[in-house]
Amino acid sequence: MKKGTDAPVTVSRDPWGELRRFTAARIAVGRSGSSLPLAESLAFKLDHARARDAVHAPFRRSELAGRLRAGGLACVELESCVAGREEYLTRPDKGRRLSERSVNALQGLEKGFDICLAVGDGLSARAIHENAEAFVLACASMFGQAGLTVSPVCLVENARVAVADEIGEILRARLSVILIGERPGLSSPNSMGVYLTMNPRVGVTDEARNCISNVREGGLCVVEGVRKLGYLVEEAFRLGLSGVGLKDRMAEGYLPFGLP
Repeated sequence: MKKGTDAPVTVSRDPWGELRRFTAARIAVGRSGSSLPLAESLAFKLDHARARDAVHAPFRRSELAGRLRAGGLACVELESCVAGREEYLTRPDKGRRLSERSVNALQGLEKGFDICLAVGDGLSARAIHENAEAFVLACASMFGQAGLTVSPVCLVENARVAVADEIGEILRARLSVILIGERPGLSSPNSMGVYLTMNPRVGVTDEARNCISNVREGGLCVVEGVRKLGYLVEEAFRLGLSGVGLKDRMAEGYLPFGLP
C-alpha cells in the first residue's frame, strides 16, 4: 500500500513483455515497486523446487528396462561406484566408474560392438523418464537399419557421462553413446543430453566427446535429436574420431546413413 493512502501498489509491466511468447527464459517480469510481482516470485520458487526435485528424484531403472525390453531391446541394469545420492552429488569421480557388480555383469556379455548404448540418470532422472524410451528405440532402429551392431542398453544408476567410457571399453565397442539427465535449469528440469565418444576407454577427457543438448519437449525434439546423432556417428566412423575434431556440418536435408 502507498503510505497514507488506501491505493494498492500496482504492477509495472515490462515493455518487452511481448517477447515472452518466444522463450521460457525469465525475461520481462515487470516489477511491483522495487520488487518482483508476487506471481513472478511464486513462479520462480516453483521452478526452483522443480529443478531440485529433478536432481533428487529416484531413477526408475527397472521400469524403463521393462519398457525397452517390451520394445524388443536387450537391457542390463548397472550402477556406478556411488553409495547413494548425496555421495553422487559430492563425488563426481565415483559416478564415472562402475561398481564391481556392474563390471562383473558386463564381463559376462558378448563383446565387440560397433556402438555401446547407455542410459544414465545423471542430474535429472525426470529427463530420462520423459525422453529416453522414445530416443533409445528410435536410434537403435536407425543403427540396426544401417547395419551397425549395438550392445544391450546399459541402464546406469547414479551415472556421470564418463561411465560410458568404461562400459564401452569392457564391451570393446568402437563408439559409446550415453543418454543422461542434464543439470536442471529453472525453465528446463527435464533436459536430456546425448554424448558420444569414439574409442571409449577409462581416462578419456571431455574434449574427445560430442554432445547433443536439451532434448525435451520445448527444446530439441526426439526426432531431430536422433537425426543429429546419426550424423555425428556416421562422421565419427568416417573420420575415426570424435570431440573437437568432429564438427557439426549437418546439411538441412540430411538423412542418417542414407535411410529414408
